[in-house]
Amino acid sequence: MECAFRFEIETRDPSCKARTGRAHTPHGIIETPCFMPVGTQASVKALSQEDLRDIGASIILGNAYHLYLRPGMDILEKAGGLHRFMNWDRPILTDSGGFQVFSLASLNKVTAEGVAFQSHLDGSRHFFSPEKAVDVQISIGSDIMMCFDECTHYPATHDVAAESMRMTCDWAARCKARWQEREASQHALFGIVQGSVYEDLRRESAARLIDIGFPGYAIGGVSVGESKEEMYRVVQTTAPLLPENCPRYLMGVGPPEDLLEAIEQGVDLFDCVMPTRNARNGALFTSFGRVNIKNQPYTTDFGPLDPACGCSVCRTYTRAYLSHLYRSGEILALRLNTLHNLWFMVHFSTAVRAAIRDGRFREFKQSFLARYRAGEGFAYPSEG
Repeated sequence: MECAFRFEIETRDPSCKARTGRAHTPHGIIETPCFMPVGTQASVKALSQEDLRDIGASIILGNAYHLYLRPGMDILEKAGGLHRFMNWDRPILTDSGGFQVFSLASLNKVTAEGVAFQSHLDGSRHFFSPEKAVDVQISIGSDIMMCFDECTHYPATHDVAAESMRMTCDWAARCKARWQEREASQHALFGIVQGSVYEDLRRESAARLIDIGFPGYAIGGVSVGESKEEMYRVVQTTAPLLPENCPRYLMGVGPPEDLLEAIEQGVDLFDCVMPTRNARNGALFTSFGRVNIKNQPYTTDFGPLDPACGCSVCRTYTRAYLSHLYRSGEILALRLNTLHNLWFMVHFSTAVRAAIRDGRFREFKQSFLARYRAGEGFAYPSEG
């Protein structure tokens, strides 16, 4: 079965492993490195699909677990899939629900066959097997589907992490078999490397997944409580093990400084709820560092949030107004804050791609981090 998904490397930075690429999907091309906004329940919180198109988002995420429970597969199938249901004509990646096995552990029971769980909505009982996870994502119609996996808790002993990782690999083989059985060539299936912070387990996991064979590979089980140093070490260990001609996806990681570390190791795709969640809590990304719009000095600051930013929020509104909206509990504050933070992440990715194409990624990384931490700002280039 020939998959409709195709990935090509465009340029490589000569000083490190950073690269730019193009992922071809049935709903368009994804330029990498790329940050993907999270739309767990067919919606990126506080924004419309028009907003997402306007800021330049090329792909968003949905979650199979949440969409399976609500609105449910019957409705999505009648709608013709998630793209039509939410009126989004660009690529969609769906998580399999494996992270919910981790985050909602009190509501589930994991066995080698799959996961029995209670809905967090109404307490109804359900069962997800690797095969069911693939079937659900086919009904959703995602361009990129993730294998069903178990996200290992942190900290975990080597034995616990090994058992979890090997079950995830077994599940990946079952997902691949189901994907082939369903002849789901319009949907790319990615394997997920697990193994907690143990290098030998990460190596074993990557080798087993490569032996099964997937159009793309993800690094899972990070940003779950381990230190930054441990996370960076996992990425440095794992990314070089994955096939050069396939996209590499670091799951659940969003701070700009973390993206730069991973991109330097050859990672291509990222997602995280952090930019949108931070926005709803008044924490905004700018070219000169993070701004807490709740702080008192901003109540009388009539300048733009970020003078270097080209988003509609920074072109139109002052810090004082944004502070007023947030302090007043106005719904508009959530929308404007989220719009700005995601514009930042999308155009930060654009700046990274430009630096890689010019062969100066390491220079960009060092300059960005120095200016970002010192509050001096950086320029947002247009993509060439």
